[in-house]
Amino acid sequence: MQTQRDYYEILGVPRTASADDIKKSYRKLALKYHPDRNPGVREAEEKFKEAAEAYAILSDPEKRAQYDQFGHSLGGSGFSGFHGFEDAFRGFGDIFGDLFDDFFGTRSRGGAQRGADLEVAVEITLEEAAKGKEIPLDVPRHETCNVCEGVGAAKGSKRTECPDCRGAGEIRVTQGFFSLRRTCPRCQGEGQRIEKPCAECHGRGRVQRRRKLNVKIPMGIDTDSRLKITGEGEAGHRGGPRGNLYVHINVKQHAVFERHGNDLYCEMLIPFSIAVLGGETEFLTLDGKTSIKIPAGTPSGKIFRLKEKGMPVLGGSGRGDELVRVEIEVPTKLGNKERALLEEWAHQRKDSGTASPKKKSFFEHLKDSF
Repeated sequence: MQTQRDYYEILGVPRTASADDIKKSYRKLALKYHPDRNPGVREAEEKFKEAAEAYAILSDPEKRAQYDQFGHSLGGSGFSGFHGFEDAFRGFGDIFGDLFDDFFGTRSRGGAQRGADLEVAVEITLEEAAKGKEIPLDVPRHETCNVCEGVGAAKGSKRTECPDCRGAGEIRVTQGFFSLRRTCPRCQGEGQRIEKPCAECHGRGRVQRRRKLNVKIPMGIDTDSRLKITGEGEAGHRGGPRGNLYVHINVKQHAVFERHGNDLYCEMLIPFSIAVLGGETEFLTLDGKTSIKIPAGTPSGKIFRLKEKGMPVLGGSGRGDELVRVEIEVPTKLGNKERALLEEWAHQRKDSGTASPKKKSFFEHLKDSF
């Protein structure tokens, strides 16, 4: 007598596993041992069926409770088993989605179908991301044939039922003890044949064209953002709706600014004399140059926060800030008079030339700026 394996052991989950964990484990096993991935492998077919049986019991709260209490007998009700591939999995479409559509033929054949979505990538500058921009796009896509109006048949011709699949768009293939469905190779899933194809689209109902349109890039957009342009994708089949166009945004790296969210970071040099004596200097922003008052005795590494000089808030109001870390510009060439003045200044200060530890780190300066 052959002993049945424990259902929890088959799915590789503990007896305390949640319904979601059971579903995830079953999906992984079913994909691994599916006959399409293991043609002619009897062991894979058995493991596939075994996993399906385990999931059929453990995914049902009532049956799982009976199994936990009585084992495989389920308190006398037992498990009736499967009668082929479709019986084992027809109720599990929520787990595999479109994967089961291909096996069971649940997609519409020969009727109206939605057009595919299209994707394009666009690269813009940081300034363009800050101010927004309207950009032209030239998108290759399929358009409905204006000669046959998407039917695919020449004028006076018509569509007839495919003799191989008899209009179903698919044929049945037997593999071991499984009965699978496959797209009909003769009509390519249409379920119909054309007596005389349209000369313009060659029976496809669609032709390749280029679509020119302008896309508005909103202010504050960032890299990896995606814009959805509804109805600008591929034309549908047999009068189906168009797909959508998705525009992926990449913002070029800026030579001066580094973006973090809506804030901009940069480093700038200020003259030695201004750092010591104080005064005004100009900082670069996305809006141009702006005058900033530098306090006397400003150390290298100090961070200045320029309110609302950063990036606009995408889809909202206001702007981020610009944070400027200043470095002291040390002159490398001195005239005789400049050198003499500095030597006198050093003498007055009694500079020893001994280096001292830095008092604050960059991150401490950054913390202070907040």
